[in-house]
Amino acid sequence: MHPLAWCLLWMLAHVASRVVVSPALELDEAEQALWSQTLAWGYGSQPPLYTWLQAGWFALLGPGVLALSSLKFMLLGLTLVLVWRTALPLMPERAALWAAASLLLIPAMGWESLRDLTHSVLLTCLVAAIWWALLRQLRQPHPSGFALLGLLLGLGMLSKYSFALFAAVLGGALLSLPAGRALLRTRGAWWLPVVALLVVLPHGLWLLEHWQAASGPTMGKLQSAGAQHPVVRGMWSLVKAVLSNLLLFALLALLAFRSGWWRARPSAATGDASPGHSRADAVLPLFGRYLLLLALVLAGLVVVGGVTHIKGRWLYPLLCAVPLMAFAWRPGLAVHRGGKVFGGMLLGMAVLVWLALSLRVWANGQRGAPDELNEPVAALAGALRAAGYDGRSPIVAGDPVLAGQLRLQFVQAPVSVCRVPAPQAMPPTEPPAGTCAVQVLRGRAGQPWLQVARGAPPPPPGWWHASALPDVPVTLEFPYLHAKAGQTPMRYQFLWRPAPAAAAAAAATPSPLHPSSSP
Repeated sequence: MHPLAWCLLWMLAHVASRVVVSPALELDEAEQALWSQTLAWGYGSQPPLYTWLQAGWFALLGPGVLALSSLKFMLLGLTLVLVWRTALPLMPERAALWAAASLLLIPAMGWESLRDLTHSVLLTCLVAAIWWALLRQLRQPHPSGFALLGLLLGLGMLSKYSFALFAAVLGGALLSLPAGRALLRTRGAWWLPVVALLVVLPHGLWLLEHWQAASGPTMGKLQSAGAQHPVVRGMWSLVKAVLSNLLLFALLALLAFRSGWWRARPSAATGDASPGHSRADAVLPLFGRYLLLLALVLAGLVVVGGVTHIKGRWLYPLLCAVPLMAFAWRPGLAVHRGGKVFGGMLLGMAVLVWLALSLRVWANGQRGAPDELNEPVAALAGALRAAGYDGRSPIVAGDPVLAGQLRLQFVQAPVSVCRVPAPQAMPPTEPPAGTCAVQVLRGRAGQPWLQVARGAPPPPPGWWHASALPDVPVTLEFPYLHAKAGQTPMRYQFLWRPAPAAAAAAAATPSPLHPSSSP
């Protein structure tokens, strides 16, 4: 079967599984469902490109799990295709297929991206696109190729801010080589910075005005507490992050090809060589310089920048080309007897991960640890409708996950988040009692609205919008989608404030609430 057919089959299998498994959402999915209600130049600590794409995809397919999962898996599939196309001129077709499929052996791609990542998925796709476009320019420079590279660089900065690190390292590696410097002196190279600047400029102006909101959460994530010296703690975190990305690939590739990795490269007389060998030799120095400079920069962030906490998935876009580099270094592995074993490992891993993702919601429920995808959001939506909610009035939710879930259940309603204060938080983590909801609902006097929170303990009385009191929030309890016997049900609380005329009519009729609800 053609590699593109394999990729399409993989994508369709995961999208179908995600749609069938649950109507509830993970955190990143919920954020996209929430943010895509409006188009903006930035969304908190994240640039806007993924949310723009999601908003457009919602407009085409309608807000739902299908639109969320299909966009992500199209980007993941495109990433695999781009790595495959980048590898084809450098190695035999069989090895090019392994180079692309080996991304599934990197946990950030083979598990985390399939489960609940968004911006990192787009970032990795654009990184793969830049490798493809750059190597094509090195083979055959053309002004349109520089314009494409500039477009991709600009889009990369609109995908995730850590792209700047990749661009700096790749640019430094390119400038360190005579071939790279010659490329940037080629006719039409000026298109690259001009196009990139035009793409980034509007968001860059927004970022200058919102620098604290955009950079604060990210900077906080780079620090961790511990008894060790900060440099030791940071270097250990860096080593673990690198190993979490590359260890599985390295172990399985070593198990399959064994000494083929370090034996002398076979000669053309053996039939192992291919026309792509000379092309690979031309880009191997770029690969080597990139990895060396990346290691120095990451170590510098720890030693000089004081970074002490690095997650593996943060490094994945920077390291996603390592399997490609490995097979470009040893293209003769395409005829190695371990190739069938390695191909079987890749296929087996893809099937195993698909099964694990398809069954994890059920498995988590059965072991007594139901996750967010186990939440009974359809039952909640039905109870809210039964209580009189019209499906169009503004909703104020207590956290982003709940807000995103309600956004998909009531696609015509504007949904906002007023976070429920953390219990016994000192100092308070949210505005004073009722302030957030009052601000969200300002200017809506006389209009109906709904306020919903989830989980335990319940929100403090001050979290509820002051104009709703002395109404008592209604409590709902529903079993999880999959749960073992005796599992504590999921708890929600809500206040529905209809328009004055509707409220008077409702007061004269019995409440149609679900039997499991209680005041």
